[in-house]
Amino acid sequence: MNHHQDSDLSQAIKAQATRFEAPTALRERLGAALIKADALSSAPARQGLWTSLQRQWLGMGVAFACGVIASFTVTLFHAAPSEQERVAQEVVAGHVRSLMVAHLADVDSSEQHTVKPWFSGKLDFSPPVHDLAKDGFPLVGGRLDYLNQHPVAALVYRRQQHTINLFVWPSSDTSPHAVKLLSRQGFNMTDWSESGMQYWAVSDLNSAEMQAFTQSLRQKIND
Repeated sequence: MNHHQDSDLSQAIKAQATRFEAPTALRERLGAALIKADALSSAPARQGLWTSLQRQWLGMGVAFACGVIASFTVTLFHAAPSEQERVAQEVVAGHVRSLMVAHLADVDSSEQHTVKPWFSGKLDFSPPVHDLAKDGFPLVGGRLDYLNQHPVAALVYRRQQHTINLFVWPSSDTSPHAVKLLSRQGFNMTDWSESGMQYWAVSDLNSAEMQAFTQSLRQKIND
């Protein structure tokens, strides 16, 4: 059978053959079956994509949480002051408080032999008291104060119109430490320990005068 004969036969069948249309219910069942098959075939891919997205979000969440924890830890580390910084803040606060309430001294005297006995019975230690008038830092008096979680002696000195507060209490260091010069909130301070005592001096004097005061006092202590 050649091509022309095959074409003539196809046309004859189309013209003479009886046509049957599938029932509506059958067409609906076949359509539903095809949709379900298509859904089943694509479900693993969608599920794999969702699982991958979940893993990515979980990883990002863990990384973010770790970052927050690390940042919080670093913040706490930097926010927590050292012991020296904490005491320095208390020293400045004690100095400012004495100036604000005009309560520099409980015992007003430039006589070291009057100021020193005044502390007897008020403290469980005897603070060294020296007059430095010859060096330009006359003694004004003394008072009780509270620093570093215990009562301390506060000795008051003058340098012209400037006030120097010297805080003294027993040292917890087994060996003395050298003088340290610090500056906080516009005030200069010196900190050192010797002869079993801890010393903190604070004033609005410049750093050179504070060092001169500290040197004069240490010479008296060690005489």
